[in-house]
Amino acid sequence: MQQKRNIQIIEWEDLDKRKFYSFGVFMTMTIRATVYPATLIRTRLQVQKGKSLYSGTFDAFFKILRAEGVRGLYRGFMVNTFTLISGQAYITTYELVRKYVSQYSEDNTVKSLVAGGSASLVAQSITVPIDVVSQQLMMQGQGQHLTRFRLSSSSETGKSAKVFGQTRNIVAQIFAADGFRGFYRGYVASLLTYIPNSAVWWPFYHFYAEQLSKLAPSDCPHLILQAMAGPLAAATASTVTNPMDVVRARVQ
Repeated sequence: MQQKRNIQIIEWEDLDKRKFYSFGVFMTMTIRATVYPATLIRTRLQVQKGKSLYSGTFDAFFKILRAEGVRGLYRGFMVNTFTLISGQAYITTYELVRKYVSQYSEDNTVKSLVAGGSASLVAQSITVPIDVVSQQLMMQGQGQHLTRFRLSSSSETGKSAKVFGQTRNIVAQIFAADGFRGFYRGYVASLLTYIPNSAVWWPFYHFYAEQLSKLAPSDCPHLILQAMAGPLAAATASTVTNPMDVVRARVQ
């Protein structure tokens, strides 16, 4: 009879910190670049009124590609890369809080729940201003009529201006209209989106990984199980928090 085994959990003290941070930045950047077009499409779909702009995900993808080209799918990407800082702050907070909670409880669900929520609180405090600017840039082009801020014609000329001029233009408009508080528009909505999302994702990730480990052959690598558990946990967490994510995008 096949012996069932638990999935291996890597704790803070098990990590090689130098490799963790160096590889972490590279992998996060790679993932962000891969999923950014989907993030842009999601934002436009969430902000549009009904189906005034796009009828669905694939319709949005092909319309943006035809009208704005591949670069249109990466509007605001350079600004968004600054969220790498919040990504490192997130995982560091998660691991440290998890280690702290383990002094009081060995329950993996409790540790994941508390650590995930705490990590999101720290990360969102850094991320929200970046999100506000990058989302305004995402909405330029076909979606600009849905935003309060639009790029001036002077910010569209020149190669370097297209990278930095547009960002400066949007930042100046936000500050002129709302002051410093404008960069934290939707902060509460972000916390109500991402704290529950993170708090749900980690326990479900460990739950799915554990269940898959019981079903998989004993020689199945842990990496395969984790690679399957991650998307399952993400789908679960996104289903729970998507309504608030729509509110967050519209407020910001």
